Parts: sequence; structure tokens; C-alpha cells
Amino acid sequence: MSKLFAKTLRELRIERGLSQRELATAMYVSQPTVARWENGSRLPNVAMVTRLAKCLDVDTSILLDSMSENDYSPNVIMVEDRKVILTGGLSVLEQAMPDATIVGFEWPSEAIEYASENRVSLAFVDIELGGESGFDLCKSLLDINPRTNVVFLTAYAEYSLDAWGTGASGFMLKPITPEGVRAQLSDLRYPFSLGGPRE
Repeated sequence: MSKLFAKTLRELRIERGLSQRELATAMYVSQPTVARWENGSRLPNVAMVTRLAKCLDVDTSILLDSMSENDYSPNVIMVEDRKVILTGGLSVLEQAMPDATIVGFEWPSEAIEYASENRVSLAFVDIELGGESGFDLCKSLLDINPRTNVVFLTAYAEYSLDAWGTGASGFMLKPITPEGVRAQLSDLRYPFSLGGPRE
């Protein structure tokens, strides 16, 4: 079962100042049902999720995403056409996100294929990809999953204005650093669980 859903539900309930019994009453279910949702032994069906979202005054997608999100290994990709930069960048991403599944691609087509088969939570995309544009790749990734966070990478600060009109979550100048990556993680459009132990 989804530990992330259980954690998300409990945190939202507590933020709203509700006891398990009060939420159960609002949901027209038993208190043990809510307890099972919060300990991760059971998941509600879609109709119940919709009702939960209404009772907790949150967007349904927050609960649905937490049901499907891998608790310990979100998918993170990096797309960079220069192998030496890609290799170094992957090492930095692994330092910043040790519990993520991190995959690198030199070609946009490979990244699109991967994103079509795997839920990508975060994509670091070079703006200049040989003869192709990182802006076009961003659009393709967001067409596949509108909740993918895209962070553009470039050596040229003047691209930053163009980047903001694409639906991307952020923009980083190369070379990237673990501190810079962590700063981006704190400001993502669609936050996700990185798994692992909590500090």
C-alpha cells in the first residue's frame, strides 16, 4: 500500500484540526476505516478520494498523486547532449537526491520514450540540445504528464526570460551544484516525496 498516501492524509487531517473520528463522521465511514487509510493497510476508492478531498478542502490530484507516487524512488531525468556534462550532472543529482531514481539521456527522443513509460517527477533539461530545443522537449514532457517539474539548464543567463513562458518550474545556470539542486527542490511547482529518512 502507499505509505505516502497514508502520510499525506494524516498530515492534511491534522492541519485541518480534525480527529480521525471527526473526519470519519464527515465522510460517513467508520473511524477504523480512516485509521486503516492512515496506517497504509487500505486505500480508498476513487469516489472516496473525491469525498476526502472535499472534506479536507484540497485538490483531488494531491491525494491521487500520493496514491501512485513511489514513496522511495521518484523518477528524475537529466537531458544533456554533452556526455561529460551529463555524467557530472548525474553525479550532482545523486548527491542532492540519494533516494531518487536518476536517469540521463543525450537525446530528447530517448527522454520522451522514457517519460511515456515512467512517471517522471522532475526533469533537468538543457536548453540547447544539438539541433533540438529544450523548450520543445519541455512541451513534450508536459504533454505526457502536466505535473512533471521541468528545470532548464544552460550556461547562458539570457535564456531565462524565454524559459518562464514554457510551464517550467525553474531555471539553473551551469555548472549545477547539490546546493543549487536543493534550492530548486524547495520551490517546485508540483512537490513530491523524495523518500528516505526525514530530518
